[in-house]
Amino acid sequence: MSQNKSKIESTLKSKETEEFLDVIFYRPLGYLMAVASKKMGITPNCITIFSIFVGVLAGHLFYYNDLTINIVGIALLIWAEALDSADGQLARMTDTKSLYGRILDGFGGNLWFISIYIHLCLRLINTGESYTIFIVAVVCGISHSLQSAIADYYRNYYLFFVYGKSRSEISKSQNLKKEYQELSWRRNFAKKFLMRVYVNYTYEQEFLSAKSVRLLGYISSINGEQAPAKVSDEFRKKNKSLIKYYNILTTNTRMIVLFISILTGYLPLYFIFEATILNFLLAYVVYKHEMNAETILFKTIIINMGETCIKEQ
Repeated sequence: MSQNKSKIESTLKSKETEEFLDVIFYRPLGYLMAVASKKMGITPNCITIFSIFVGVLAGHLFYYNDLTINIVGIALLIWAEALDSADGQLARMTDTKSLYGRILDGFGGNLWFISIYIHLCLRLINTGESYTIFIVAVVCGISHSLQSAIADYYRNYYLFFVYGKSRSEISKSQNLKKEYQELSWRRNFAKKFLMRVYVNYTYEQEFLSAKSVRLLGYISSINGEQAPAKVSDEFRKKNKSLIKYYNILTTNTRMIVLFISILTGYLPLYFIFEATILNFLLAYVVYKHEMNAETILFKTIIINMGETCIKEQ
């Protein structure tokens, strides 16, 4: 049992940043699917593409005011989330991680929720709601994008500062933009489209995280791919308590509220939760993380100046 647990943990980015529901359910299930896929020669990207179809179909089934069909949709969305876990675990298991696989994975999740938002709106319109519900859905979709982008960004910042660059997937928009410009729409349409989406995604992250970006830039300039031990310890101490909030801003909590909305028939609950509670939490997380980044940057500059003076003496 412990040996199997160890194998599962080896396919995770970091147990420290994992959500509780992922640890007890999605990662074990994803691991089983990853092992089976490896034996059958299925690639991580194939799993990702399949998960997109499953997730989009699940969103369509939420259109129907039929509890049985809705439960099937919930089951499919849970399956899609397990597949989303499996593709990353398989990539780490087979050492086939790639930037485009990561981009495709994130883009696939967006397609799930676009399908969900559209079908929830159409279902509400069938019950007499006005077409202005689509405006609400767009606001929620933008909020969703920002919330997910920041949660992903800050978790990867944590991995960089605590474990080093090799465990993190932080990307800089300036580097991505160069790669985007080198691609041809005619010869590399799919890659260029995905890169355009990812560049925009990274712009969102950096726009809300200016102080964190400065901290990362300074650390990279003085110490390369690994933060100094003192900085790493300080970062962990200040930001570890925020991880639970990053996790709330991602998929699992959102899906639980969605399922409650579907099963109770009170569909506006999901949109209300998205636009209010999650946005308030986003504001809090950004404020705390940025203040911590500013404090750590100031301390690091002082320490570095002191060490430089000692060396010069």
